[in-house]
Amino acid sequence: MALYFSKRNTNTEEYFVGGRSFPGWAIGISLLGTTISSVSFLAFPAAAYALDWRLLVPNLCLPFVAILAIIVFIPFFRRAKLTSAFEYLEDRYGSVVRLYGTISYILLALLRVGKFLFLASIPLSLFSGLPMPTVILLLGIFVAFYTILGGIDAVIWSDVIQTIVLIVGGLICVGFIVWKLPGGIDQIFEVAGASNKFHLGSTNWNLSERTFWTVTLLGIFSWLTNYSADQNFIQRYAASRSTRDARMATATFSLLAVPTWTFFFLIGTCLFVFYSVLPDPHVAQLEADEVFPFFILSQIPAGLAGLIIAAVLAAAMSSLDSSINAVATLTVVDLIRPRFIKGRGDGFYLKAAKLVAILTSVIMILLAWLFSNMPKESMADLGWIVVSVFGGCLVGLFMLGFFSTKVDNQCVLVALPIAILLNFYLMLNTVGWLPQEWSVNIHAYWVGILVNIVFVCLAYGISLILGKPPGKQLEGLTIWTRENTRKIKTV
Repeated sequence: MALYFSKRNTNTEEYFVGGRSFPGWAIGISLLGTTISSVSFLAFPAAAYALDWRLLVPNLCLPFVAILAIIVFIPFFRRAKLTSAFEYLEDRYGSVVRLYGTISYILLALLRVGKFLFLASIPLSLFSGLPMPTVILLLGIFVAFYTILGGIDAVIWSDVIQTIVLIVGGLICVGFIVWKLPGGIDQIFEVAGASNKFHLGSTNWNLSERTFWTVTLLGIFSWLTNYSADQNFIQRYAASRSTRDARMATATFSLLAVPTWTFFFLIGTCLFVFYSVLPDPHVAQLEADEVFPFFILSQIPAGLAGLIIAAVLAAAMSSLDSSINAVATLTVVDLIRPRFIKGRGDGFYLKAAKLVAILTSVIMILLAWLFSNMPKESMADLGWIVVSVFGGCLVGLFMLGFFSTKVDNQCVLVALPIAILLNFYLMLNTVGWLPQEWSVNIHAYWVGILVNIVFVCLAYGISLILGKPPGKQLEGLTIWTRENTRKIKTV
């Protein structure tokens, strides 16, 4: 596929957004594959196996945020042929804020791809007997090759196929567990219910624990960030052939995503029941993230086990390729072309995008190796911590941009440094690098939530104190000036 699509990639418009010609259904399935990743295939079952279903709660918030995205967010990003999520921030606040958003997102994306690559390497290392660093290197090079060569065309169409493969792989696993258990599917719900494995978390209000309310708020903020500030989403809005297709893609993704994630949590619960009823002493020595790969290799017949390994690979590749392409797009569209190397031909920027993708792949491999040497409860938990701690003020910036006419560039530039300092302090607190007398007892999941709340309150409060309207025109940039978008060419 990459070789085929490489013939089309003669300009950056094709390489970044596929000529803006994709149908909504393909974009929706591609988004599903991108967000499922190896986190769903391996870490979600690990989270359900080790604890319960409380880490599913953030994803249950998705449909509510999706409605907001379909009605409000998509029209803003479809205007004037935007390619980057952060082009909107420059229109709304200026170039400094766009630069902050771009750098913040790139750092977060690099951490994610390292995590995803590591997760995919776990079962491959167990299966092949190769050392983890070798598997990380080989898989990273393979994903980088087809992503760099094929651009967004290869990313989206391969994601569609990979999504189908990973869902089939999960169904096979559940089928084998039900078949091997003496009591079948009834035994799964009986044993899991008795062990409280379907629990969604305590409803107490406690900032230091992963309670139901903590993970719910985390989910709302995380999905607001994804739908409004994640380049993987915005780039697909831009790649859709029309605004209607972009909305259809978001609706398709939202309808498919929650049942799919629930299904992968069910896999983890099924594994818990399986090894409770049919105990294996070796399982007790494994980390939670290794139980599912061990089950695949020890219980599934060889041919079908290979298909499931392919499903794990599909889950990983569908996230890795999207993020590599997104980082390359942002680096060229937001940094190189408008700031560092201006006025060159389109061919130069196309070569630059491919070089950035190569560098991103190298960093991805190094971070995956680093993650492989870190202790963690489960990678799903680590994933939410990464999003919370390194997400910055992105969601606050976009929400103020969409819903406020009072907050201008001046308000944001005063509030943003304060919020960044708070984010840095809470990050140090989370990793335990602060003296005891300076630390606070707060769970890492709250970092992103608090930082964004503080930023929004500060920026809006400053706008009330200044008491003046923004100094630039806001036609088409907020929901209150949305009627004026009709004056702007919408594509």
